Amino acid sequence: MMARMEIAPSLVLKRIFSSALYSVEPYRRTRGHLDAIRFEYGQGNYEQLIIAGFGKAAFPMTRAVAEGLGDMISTGVAVTKQGHAGPWICDRIRFIEAEHPVAGEHSVYAALEITRLSRKCAEDFVLCLVSGGGSALMVSPAEGITLEEKQATVELLLRAGAPIEDLNAVRKHLSRVKGGRLAEIFYPARIAVLVLSDVIGDRLDVIASGPLYPDETTYADAISILARYGIADLVPQAVKAHLNMGEKGYISETPKVGNRVFDRITHHIVGSNSVAVQAACDEAAKLGFKPEILTCELGGEAGKAAAWLADKALGVKRKKGEDSNSEPVCLIAGGETTVTVRGAGKGGRNMEMALAFALAIEGQSGIAFLSAGTDGTDGPTDAAGAMVDGQTVSRSAAIGLDARDYLRRNDSYHYFQRTGGLFKTGPTGTNVMDLQLIVITS
Repeated sequence: MMARMEIAPSLVLKRIFSSALYSVEPYRRTRGHLDAIRFEYGQGNYEQLIIAGFGKAAFPMTRAVAEGLGDMISTGVAVTKQGHAGPWICDRIRFIEAEHPVAGEHSVYAALEITRLSRKCAEDFVLCLVSGGGSALMVSPAEGITLEEKQATVELLLRAGAPIEDLNAVRKHLSRVKGGRLAEIFYPARIAVLVLSDVIGDRLDVIASGPLYPDETTYADAISILARYGIADLVPQAVKAHLNMGEKGYISETPKVGNRVFDRITHHIVGSNSVAVQAACDEAAKLGFKPEILTCELGGEAGKAAAWLADKALGVKRKKGEDSNSEPVCLIAGGETTVTVRGAGKGGRNMEMALAFALAIEGQSGIAFLSAGTDGTDGPTDAAGAMVDGQTVSRSAAIGLDARDYLRRNDSYHYFQRTGGLFKTGPTGTNVMDLQLIVITS
């Protein structure tokens, strides 16, 4: 066990985060499930094994499959976020890099190429590799809706702070591939799905908008969601018309539980936020901290989540003050929060949370906090998140920065850019939501 004074809190946070990332590295997690895929493939008289991958972790997942299954593979297509594919090349699987978080032309092209695989598979075996981000990376707007109209709708929902469940419920009903519709396209092929989860509760109907899973939501739900966030009159007219036609029954619903298109599909979760949180717990213990997992389902507004986490940290600090011999503590949480954008600044949910946390513990010693996305990207920035402590706000005030003003303007990125608190990892190749780590040393 390492004594707590041998390593600075910032380095502790980085080491714990790195260990958590390693635990959900997609290549290793995927390789660990290939024996099951070989067994499933061997149970049928299949002529082809076809690969279809989509999501931020598509590159390492696909590489694992290609190197593990080799000549078994006939052909395939995989799409990942721009900048997330490496130099590795497989002559049987084609990679496409597409736009995220708002879909673009490459996202539409990727969906077209993946759906074209259905012409080759008939009743063969399809291995789908699904990870977070797939909703934006594989896009096929419903008939009568343009890419630009769908982009505008998604951007409105994002700015309104809609959680992924609500965002994807609308996406499903504006798509030809989401909400189980990709299962319709590939039917009657035998499909095995390996999933790296990026949603709370590992809900298969929400991850990547559930293209291969029964959809519980309806057109009526999508209409209700737009109304709830006050954007029903702001979305494009074609979107409103499509949803209204669907609610009235003029457009078919997404396939539900019991539909035969799901009869030959199996899902396997290869990694999730809970795995990363447990690994963070184990590493904290190795470093001499008493770890405590607060939750793997942290959600809601980032600012409110920060207040809750700060309250937990201050409570631990008070208890430690009553016992001078108590060991240092590491509080760990995971999940995915949202931000209702009211300002014109730049940032993401993790930086927003870190800034709110810094304000909540202003002046406190012995507390350090890191909030970061496991994919290495926090919102439309090049940072994964930010690190703060009880002196962050006072240090910034000394150079003329008003932390509350930056938070009010949703400009956390520029705040941390000037204070040096940005936490950058670059694209990690994985995606299991966010991690929040708090170390309390005194």
